[in-house]
Amino acid sequence: MQPTFATPNPDTPALETVPAHVAIVMDGNGRWAKQRGLPRLAGHRAGTENLRRVIEACVEFGVRTLTIYAFSTENWRRPAEEVEGLMMIFDDAIGRELDSLHRNGVQLRHLGKLEGLRPGFANKVRQAIELTRNNNRLILNVAFNYGGRAEIVEAVRRIIAEGVPPEAVTEEVISDHLYTAGQSDPDLIIRTSGEMRVSNFLIWQGHYAEYYLAPVYWPDFDKEQLRLAIEHYAKRHRRFGGL
Repeated sequence: MQPTFATPNPDTPALETVPAHVAIVMDGNGRWAKQRGLPRLAGHRAGTENLRRVIEACVEFGVRTLTIYAFSTENWRRPAEEVEGLMMIFDDAIGRELDSLHRNGVQLRHLGKLEGLRPGFANKVRQAIELTRNNNRLILNVAFNYGGRAEIVEAVRRIIAEGVPPEAVTEEVISDHLYTAGQSDPDLIIRTSGEMRVSNFLIWQGHYAEYYLAPVYWPDFDKEQLRLAIEHYAKRHRRFGGL
């Protein structure tokens, strides 16, 4: 029997301000593994297994949407052995976690392209999206085979193909043609491992997001690390260009 999400601890202080949409660049799996004398794929496997506790924490804290950067369009440049291993890890994760995610009210969505992936894996993703489409406890966007620039290019192409006249192209029109159409923009973008790069992630949607750099590798990013990031977010005054 698949487990249900943990019951919130009543002794844990509630967060006063919680971002509705949190996005995470899950960085540092390889370095986490190297630090322990393990192969890089062991780090990726640990990172995938860590996702469950972060999802649980998001549900407990009241986050409504979580977007994770799982595999970028640039990651195809990595060694073929690592890419193949990653695909197997992700494939296995869907099979292992889907029932539990569905029962706990998580709605899965995919950001990116399924073209170029193994047909069996791509079909698993489509089936997972269909199975969970009516869940509303948490939206989990998985950015897989995703690139921010490629997303915008594809949106522009669709707008042109639909015959939208130039003067009718607005920010709203472009947003409505992105992978995240109909969703709110991220309030908080977290990058683990302490690196200071956007890495082609949500470059349109993140225009006024608050950024937080977590000083730990992704496999070590836990509930308390997420709480710390949200507490930092709560202290900021979001002006959106105003005063």
